[in-house]
Amino acid sequence: MRHDYLQPALLTAAAIGAGTMGWSGQALLLPIVLVFPMLWSLARSRLVAAIVSSGYFLAASRGLPQGVANFYSSDFWPGLALWLCASTSFVIVHVVLWTRQANARPVRYLAAAVLMAVPPFGITGWAHPITAAGILFPGWGWWGLAAMTAGLAGLVTRFRPAVAIALGGFWAWSAASWTDAPVPDKWRGVDLELGASLGRDLSLQRHRDLIATVKTAAADGTTSVALPESALGFWTSTTARVWTAGLRDTRISIVAGAVVVNTGGYDNVLIHLTGDGGEVIYRERVPVPGSMWQPWRWWLGEPEGAGAHFFANPIVSVGAERVAPLICYEQLLVWPILQSMLYDPDLIVAVGNGWWTKGTSIAEIQHASTVAWAKLFAKPLVFSVNT
Repeated sequence: MRHDYLQPALLTAAAIGAGTMGWSGQALLLPIVLVFPMLWSLARSRLVAAIVSSGYFLAASRGLPQGVANFYSSDFWPGLALWLCASTSFVIVHVVLWTRQANARPVRYLAAAVLMAVPPFGITGWAHPITAAGILFPGWGWWGLAAMTAGLAGLVTRFRPAVAIALGGFWAWSAASWTDAPVPDKWRGVDLELGASLGRDLSLQRHRDLIATVKTAAADGTTSVALPESALGFWTSTTARVWTAGLRDTRISIVAGAVVVNTGGYDNVLIHLTGDGGEVIYRERVPVPGSMWQPWRWWLGEPEGAGAHFFANPIVSVGAERVAPLICYEQLLVWPILQSMLYDPDLIVAVGNGWWTKGTSIAEIQHASTVAWAKLFAKPLVFSVNT
């Protein structure tokens, strides 16, 4: 009887540890999350599989309650409720596909992995173990993704010890030769420390200050500058004129976040700006569910919040370069980056507005995840965030 309780308790504790350490914000620790498939396969019932899955996901996303409390200036309870609700799809998928039949587990686990990578379940597909592919197989591209997929399948079979040792060898080799994802020539990502005021302070002085910041960043010969999500606030003809005038007589090209209001709500976008003008080049594919994307509001006759363009604009053009864009929440998911990589872009531009993540590791996790994907596909990375 004691053994019946001990084994589930140990599996759950290990799952919590894997979620906590693997998703700590340190890219080289990501392979720790590969413990989860093994624990899932060792569960002896659906109930234990549910507890193990819950422990892993809740530990990995542990910063959400505090982040929500920061964003809404509220107490801890709304964030706690959202935290628990967000885990539902992950747990349901892994519980439904769990099986006692050892021969069926590889196919079942891979099915769960696919479901959590693509919409609709992939909309909340954070903490996906396949993200570790970029750490174990840097530069392998799609072959590395295939190798990681095979490794995930192997980890849920009776050959898991041998597979784990093999993957551990790749991990050690990668860690010994690790270098950060390179920044492309003539590009620079500008990090800001403007807190919650970014995107909310719409004064002319704020825009002038940002233009001055861009010019300072480009003083070393940089020609392309990335600014964080929401840096431009609401994108209007007035905003366009201010920035166009500020960049006139320069060779600076800017990619910056903004918001475009429409009849159904708004779009979270990226704007490409030069001294000749500006235009929307990217509309966010996956806004944050609940706080930004609220499709149920349509039934109430209210604006739907942020638009979700799930399969649109996987790459955009910035001058002669083809860019894979990622805005904030998209950096935690699998689908947006893989969709972009299908088009073999020249670089990745990832922007965020993470002031609300203070006191959590969410911003660091976003960065680590993006670095892992950039390393897997050997793409230069430009990162810009506001804190």
